Amino acid sequence: MNRPESYPRAAMEASWTPEKANRALPLVRRIADDLVEHFELWQELVAMFEVASLRSKPEQPDEDAERLAGDVQRAAKEIAGFVGELTELGVECKDLERGLMDFAGERDGRTVYFCWERGEEAVEHWHELDAGFSGRQSL
Repeated sequence: MNRPESYPRAAMEASWTPEKANRALPLVRRIADDLVEHFELWQELVAMFEVASLRSKPEQPDEDAERLAGDVQRAAKEIAGFVGELTELGVECKDLERGLMDFAGERDGRTVYFCWERGEEAVEHWHELDAGFSGRQSL
């Protein structure tokens, strides 16, 4: 997964339950929507910058490339801000493109992730810490 810049991960404290995650979901959903939208924009800006930078020469920088470089950086900062909001909530963003979120919690006495993907109605899945999305199981 491409990432616009490094950003902090949520501290993994097993404090979430599916019920608590579902209560937080309206806010998480809004942040995820903004995050995915801005990530799509960032990807478009990067592609446009790459094309424009081909026209740039050390003795004659391309104005579009310079403008787009600033746009890319601003979009990356926006994305980092949304991820920071999630981190403050204790939610880990696992995929910027899909809006995949993990909530660390306990199940059967061990730490696991309760997971939610943008477009889902509720947090209804979980997986082991090392299993990832492919290891999702219904609650």
